[in-house]
Amino acid sequence: MIQSDPFAQIEFNARRRTGGGLLTPIVWLGGLIATALAVTVGAVLAVLTAAAVAVIALIAGVVVFFAGFAFRARRARSARARQDEGVIDAHKVGDTWVAYGWEREGR
Repeated sequence: MIQSDPFAQIEFNARRRTGGGLLTPIVWLGGLIATALAVTVGAVLAVLTAAAVAVIALIAGVVVFFAGFAFRARRARSARARQDEGVIDAHKVGDTWVAYGWEREGR
């Protein structure tokens, strides 16, 4: 295999510097602190997101609960309206319907 650059190193140790100097431990400590800070911020954001999802689910549950009451009341009102028509019994006599027990309003 022919290498165009004889000084290029392609291996894991190519990133390491020999003799890092006096600032190497300080830079390493700064990286460690930045990593810990990033993990802490990520954890706090995850907890806040989970709390927001829980609040949204709770509000949606309350809305569905009250919607159930509204639909039940609407169904009961329409059933009551059908019962309050006043026709107790109706029979077909010949070609016409005869209603028994029907009373006109205002009478």
